[in-house]
Amino acid sequence: RVLPMSAAVSLASARALAPRVAHRRSVRKTVTTVTASSGSDAKRQPVLSASLPSKAAERFGKISTEMKAKSSALRAAVTSSDSACELDNFQRVSVLAEALPYLQRFAGQTIVVKYGGAAMIDEGLKKRVIQDLVLLSTVGIRPILVHGGGPEINTWLTKVGIEPKFKNGLRVTDAETMEIVEMVLVGKVNKSLVSLINVAGGKAVGICGKDGNTLRGKIRDPEWGFVGDVTSVDTSVLKQLVDAGYIPVVATVAMDAYGQALNVNADTAAGELAASIGAAKLILMTDVPGVCIDKDDPGSLIRTLSISETRDLVATNVIAGGMIPKVECCVKSIAQGVKSAHIIDGRAPHSLLLEILTDEGAGTMITG
Repeated sequence: RVLPMSAAVSLASARALAPRVAHRRSVRKTVTTVTASSGSDAKRQPVLSASLPSKAAERFGKISTEMKAKSSALRAAVTSSDSACELDNFQRVSVLAEALPYLQRFAGQTIVVKYGGAAMIDEGLKKRVIQDLVLLSTVGIRPILVHGGGPEINTWLTKVGIEPKFKNGLRVTDAETMEIVEMVLVGKVNKSLVSLINVAGGKAVGICGKDGNTLRGKIRDPEWGFVGDVTSVDTSVLKQLVDAGYIPVVATVAMDAYGQALNVNADTAAGELAASIGAAKLILMTDVPGVCIDKDDPGSLIRTLSISETRDLVATNVIAGGMIPKVECCVKSIAQGVKSAHIIDGRAPHSLLLEILTDEGAGTMITG
């Protein structure tokens, strides 16, 4: 990661803002002065007070005092709001200045994002992720979105009267379940994400692993039914899409040599695609902050890891449970040529942008 933004950039940003801030302040002061020195208002109050009975005059005086107090409070609030606005604008400029070297570094490069977890369920988080993808595409970075859809699959299995079954963390996928998986992932979740990206101003095209032989696989173990492992990747369709300025949205349904649909783990599929297309980054969006020394303490987040350090943490059980397949996916993709792999918390607002475009990042970055 690069060093933080220099003080010179901050000072330049502040100087650039100064003329506009001064202009807004001068306009506001002019309006305040005119309002306070309005001749008609200044003369009206004594005349009205003199012509009214004493009780009415007293009541009018109280109203006038209250109005003056409210006016003073309003001016104070406006001044405070103006200061906050100036600070907010300076922060925005500072963020852009800090992001510049990252924008330059990754312009024209491909980033594979695996999208899943709570960020797919919560509508607010979903909107932010979509906006982040469109922003990255707009500034010249080429994102590919790979998604699963576990919760949505479970919902539809329940609707049709099929009980979801899992064994050792993997979905048992018989023929009926596979039919629902393909319908939900390819027909519903995928097209929903495509629509959201297009509405947000991007250009998205949805495909699944079957299209263009993008993902070929084989059955892992008959015990799990049609759960597949990726055996080959063809990125020609993806390359054509990203070269034309589209954001590919990939549903992780592969097929075997006989055309049978296979349910492929989304993390694994994203890693294989990232390695095959030569991505600069693989980003796994999860429901945890990243790799933590203590999984229950977000403050113990490890910002950067090498492959050897990652393996040591697995060997010592610091990395355990569901985090193991994720880091294994990251390590494998790096060994196959991906420059860096990241595990971030999809529940954190704009974690995708924070990880790519800031000095500190938002999760754990694994490098060779």
